Amino acid sequence: MSKEASIYELEGKPSLKVAIPLGLQHVLAMFTGNIAPIIILAGVINIAEADRVLMIQSAMIVAGLVTLVQLYPIWKVGSGLPLVMGTSFAFVPTVLAVGQKYGLAGVLGGSLGGTLVEVLLGFFIKPLRKFFPPIVTGTVLIAIGLSLIPTGIKYFAGGEGAKDFGSPQNLILGLIVLLTVILLQRFGKGVFSIAAILIALVLGYIIAIPMGKVDFTGVSQAGWFSLPRPLKFGLEFHLDAILKFAAVYLIAGLETIGNISAIASSGLDREATDDEMTGAVLANGFGSAFASIFGVLPNIGFGQNAGIVAMTKVVNRFCVATGAAFLVFAGIVPKFGAICAAMPPSVLGGAVTMIFASITVSGIKMVSSKGIDSRISTILSVSLGVGIGFSQVPAALEFMPAFFKGFFGDPVVAAGILALILNIVFPEKAEKKSDEKNNLATE
Repeated sequence: MSKEASIYELEGKPSLKVAIPLGLQHVLAMFTGNIAPIIILAGVINIAEADRVLMIQSAMIVAGLVTLVQLYPIWKVGSGLPLVMGTSFAFVPTVLAVGQKYGLAGVLGGSLGGTLVEVLLGFFIKPLRKFFPPIVTGTVLIAIGLSLIPTGIKYFAGGEGAKDFGSPQNLILGLIVLLTVILLQRFGKGVFSIAAILIALVLGYIIAIPMGKVDFTGVSQAGWFSLPRPLKFGLEFHLDAILKFAAVYLIAGLETIGNISAIASSGLDREATDDEMTGAVLANGFGSAFASIFGVLPNIGFGQNAGIVAMTKVVNRFCVATGAAFLVFAGIVPKFGAICAAMPPSVLGGAVTMIFASITVSGIKMVSSKGIDSRISTILSVSLGVGIGFSQVPAALEFMPAFFKGFFGDPVVAAGILALILNIVFPEKAEKKSDEKNNLATE
């Protein structure tokens, strides 16, 4: 087999000139998603710019290292399949809720404590999967998307608290980025379609410079080389924060199982093995624990990279490893992180508004994959109505115990737990039997 053909083999040894472009393709697809949650959190809880740069650096390094573990397992940790890891938008609503209450140390402590749930999930995947059908995981995705869209719009308008919030300049910048994403995704070919969001961000960034929207002070002050420091931001452990993260980790683990299954099916023409699924979820758990120690938000598998594998059929681990190595290299160069941290909020908002909406659409597709009957409709309506509703009107729980305020204050956790409970209370088989009886009664 030629070196070029080996890209379609898991263990193939393609040349660097073949492997590097294919690896960078994966980096382009995940880069924005890996750093945007950190930029959003930093803006909401007012993290200093120097610390933002450090967090972005750490995010790239951690994503690269955890991806390498996913590719080349250590003990049972890692699937051995080409799944790219990185910071996930799925945790952003929870991160913001915890961050506004306890600060960054509380976020990192909650994230670290919650990883225990995902590690346990990794060892007990088979008996637990039945509790998380599409109606549960899909409801969570819808809640994530709906709760994040207002955040995207705030960035689109210039960032919460900005003096020029809602100015025509900000809205035009956001619109340019949004339209660029739409045009490239609809009409772009190859890398232009895959990297549509990144290309749009670069274009918006460049346009923002002559508009005076980019402050390069942090870039000039940043060094050329540094390594991340463990526990730089500290850790604070609060039970309510840990429980919130634990709930999202459950869903994130199942999402990773779905990604691994998609890679095995589309790239290798087989089902994912139990060991591969266990290893993938354990990489989520241990990788997120590692991320918390280095001041980074939870790491999970990226669905868009699984999509690249499905589209290209390139499953070679070495190719993806070159992309992971690039992330590590980029992470040890502070100036690179400083350039990312200087991105104007409206530029980022133009991209993430569409990303957040697409998360909602993905959830709708998942929920409706087997049709929407009365049972599905009830679970979805109650979970979203109550789960998201109370988070939008927190004063409605003014006289309730702190536990209820905390639970319903996070729309993702509330909607997810409600969907999980209702799915158990109204099991699918019982619904089908009821429908059959009704049909017989009307005949």
